[in-house]
Amino acid sequence: MDTFEFNKIAGAVLGTLLITLGVSIVAEEVFHSEQPEKPGYAIAVAEPESGGATAEAPAAVPIAVRLKTADAQRGEATAKPCLACHTFDKGGQNKVGPNLWNVVGRAIASHEGFAYSDALKAKSNETWTFEMLDSFMHDPKAFAPGTKMTYAGLKKDQPRADVIAYLRSLSDSPAPLPEAPADQAQPTETAPAPGEGTAGAPAEPQPAESPPSTSVQ
Repeated sequence: MDTFEFNKIAGAVLGTLLITLGVSIVAEEVFHSEQPEKPGYAIAVAEPESGGATAEAPAAVPIAVRLKTADAQRGEATAKPCLACHTFDKGGQNKVGPNLWNVVGRAIASHEGFAYSDALKAKSNETWTFEMLDSFMHDPKAFAPGTKMTYAGLKKDQPRADVIAYLRSLSDSPAPLPEAPADQAQPTETAPAPGEGTAGAPAEPQPAESPPSTSVQ
């Protein structure tokens, strides 16, 4: 190839590059968009009106009121899953959790032969009243911080009252029902049919994190 031919090819390549660069610069100017000062999208959030009251969750209906419409048979059905860790019969053995016969009115962490967690031992000077059972079953870890109980709690108020009514029946002399406050209305929550709803956790269940055959509180 002579010098003349080489110069023609080199000139054609260079010309193509210059044209491509020019087109790119022109396109960038035509379609240029301004970058926002802050990345992302701004989402408008309505500000609450000054002086407005903050909505609060309604107060729970006291257990004394809910027990008026509680059903022990319904509570027994709800508590059936707890048989994996507890016995409910008189003289029944301890399992992963203690036997729950006659638990209403019993001192906390007092059932003979069961190794309780330190969290419940700290409450051993107190009694499993209806209110205590209601609080424990709603949120075991909040009731006794540090407990080995892995159950998250039974959040529905009336099913929890049904289970407590069932626990009350597990006695030769069931404890008297608590007196409901005069200014409290009857509970409005619809109780589930037997077998429906979240399974309840009876009082004092303390399944440890280790296998059931060896766990203690």
